[in-house]
Amino acid sequence: MNHYPHVETASRTHRTLRQFVLVCVAENEDVVSVFESKISHLHTTNSWKFVGIDSIPQYNKLPIDIQSDVIVGVIDSGVWPESQSFNDYGLGPVPTRFKGECVSGQKFTSSNCNRKLIGARYYSKGFEAVNGPLENTNKTFFRSARDNDGHGTHTSSTIAGSKVSNVSLYGLASGTARGGVPSARLSIYKACWFDICEDADLLAAFSDAIQDGVDIISLSLGPNPPQPVYFEDVISIASFHAFQKGIVVCASAGNNFLPQSAANVAPWILTVGASTLDREFPSYVLLGNLKQLKGFGVNTKPDQGKQYSIIFGGVAAASGIPSSNASFCKKNTLDSNSIKGRIVVCMLEKLSDDRFEKVTAIEEGGGVGMILIDPVAKYVLGQSVIQSVLIGEAEAEELQTYMKTEKNPTARIYQTVTNVGIKPAPVMAIFSSKGPNVITPDIIKPDITAPGVNILAAWSPVATEKTAGNNIDYNIISGTSMSCPHVSAVAALLKSVHPYWSPAAIKSAIMTTDTTNILTATVADNTGSFIRNDDSTNATPFDYGSGHINPAAAIDPGLIYDFDTNNLIDLLCSYGASVAQLKNLTGTPVYCKKPPTLSYNFNYPSIGVANMAGNVSVYRTVTYVGDGPTVYYSKLETITGVRTWVYPNVLRFSKSGEKMTYRIDFVPYKSSNGSFEFGSLTWRNDVHLVRSPIAVNVVSV
Repeated sequence: MNHYPHVETASRTHRTLRQFVLVCVAENEDVVSVFESKISHLHTTNSWKFVGIDSIPQYNKLPIDIQSDVIVGVIDSGVWPESQSFNDYGLGPVPTRFKGECVSGQKFTSSNCNRKLIGARYYSKGFEAVNGPLENTNKTFFRSARDNDGHGTHTSSTIAGSKVSNVSLYGLASGTARGGVPSARLSIYKACWFDICEDADLLAAFSDAIQDGVDIISLSLGPNPPQPVYFEDVISIASFHAFQKGIVVCASAGNNFLPQSAANVAPWILTVGASTLDREFPSYVLLGNLKQLKGFGVNTKPDQGKQYSIIFGGVAAASGIPSSNASFCKKNTLDSNSIKGRIVVCMLEKLSDDRFEKVTAIEEGGGVGMILIDPVAKYVLGQSVIQSVLIGEAEAEELQTYMKTEKNPTARIYQTVTNVGIKPAPVMAIFSSKGPNVITPDIIKPDITAPGVNILAAWSPVATEKTAGNNIDYNIISGTSMSCPHVSAVAALLKSVHPYWSPAAIKSAIMTTDTTNILTATVADNTGSFIRNDDSTNATPFDYGSGHINPAAAIDPGLIYDFDTNNLIDLLCSYGASVAQLKNLTGTPVYCKKPPTLSYNFNYPSIGVANMAGNVSVYRTVTYVGDGPTVYYSKLETITGVRTWVYPNVLRFSKSGEKMTYRIDFVPYKSSNGSFEFGSLTWRNDVHLVRSPIAVNVVSV
């Protein structure tokens, strides 16, 4: 997982000048709206087997020319075109409807594009207007679509990378690397530089992607919380225009750990949380008392087979450095004489600490290893030049007890191994940003979760800052940046099979067909139990949205909840949007109905009532997308403090395309004291389970 702290990018004088320019430009009657450019940040292959991507006959039987007619636009840090993941073997001509370009630049020419990478553009004017010329960064970069960061190469290959055999990270996660839709085409839009994505560059990238004719836009980036209002947020505005053009926009929810921190929460965006798959990379620590601790790491070199002395960082403080500061093992805080030849035990000051900085400080001081006590142990794996391992709190207690009672404590860090078939999985990643939605609280966010922990995919070999100086072609990283491409790929798969479905229909199919326990109609892991959080508590729709992605079910959802831009305008009006705000979003004057449609009646695939004051009736309309006559029966999961009924409780369809409306009556009998209570509604026939999570906040009865 990548944490990127907010960077102050301009002086007061610069901002004052920019504000003056904004006022002048705003007075031009041809300008729709003006707002100050903000920063978004990058959110950072067994996973496809885990989600069952190969067991989909409706897709696998499609002719290759239909499978390869879908185009995914990836807005990110660029691409490393020489990666084998972007070979175009077996692909036919580029779809004639594609209007994009392969823009030449530094170490990138039109010959770097092929029938897989069919377009490549780059945008730096926004970044340079705020941060100065790229050359002033004193970092490796390419003034082209070529990726110097690795992030964009990783996300794009996760979506549509070609199959490459015998891939691993120094033997870890060995196997065949592939994207979810290896036959799909990629068009690359590089709008991010050194983990920063300026609004002006993002807007230009979106505009080109829409004009180029992509079917899906994948966005593994977003603003730091709190989420800006939609009318002043470039991603929300640009994705609205993409939605209008029939383009599905998938975006990461963010890596901010906390409730109410989810980003990219506009209802026209498919917002993705992150969870584990059934694979992990343990690095075991053998203590001198022969007890073994389970940690996690990327230790790819054989250990030396010997025990080393271990020391707390706080005990090895450099001269003039308080012990509490030294315990974090940051640069220039450790005494080299104390740590030389030893394994150093370090703490986190805050979750966003740079773990690589700690390892580097120990290595430069002559230390031979690091044990980092880290509550996100299994997620923030990174390579280092010395043996390093992350351990959780339970293991930390055992380690600390040993070190306090043993006069000369020692430890040995073993080489990392790959374990598959882990249960339970998925488990929600601790870093995955959570709801509730702070802008439109009746819309549950995130929408879905997908594998985002320790994902192996293609990498830029020059992106060595994150690989301990090693030039590698494939890397393992974590984040909602990694889960988002999984959902983008499934959206592309659905677009192949159902080319005329709307973005809302594709979104609905993905959301209502999660991995569900058939008997209980609840969101389930691979043991059939509730999906859990990292601390073993039951996760909720504010963690996983509608559940864990299930491509095989999404391809044939049975029923869909559809909506269009007019419905979206009605929703925004219900939250009090002004004419000026709506014009910012749509580009043209739009007026609200009077009275506005109730916000909780927006035809979303999930059901939220953020302020339930007494009895409430909620309406939804479903469209049947199956074959022949069928009957669906309802099942309501109990909600604490609320009685519920659904009318009608049976839906009878005679043909595909038929629509039916149902009503859920909520009768609260107990206040929820400012928190949400959860349940679900599932429609079931002989083949399908169509499930919608429910979240209600009872403010009064």
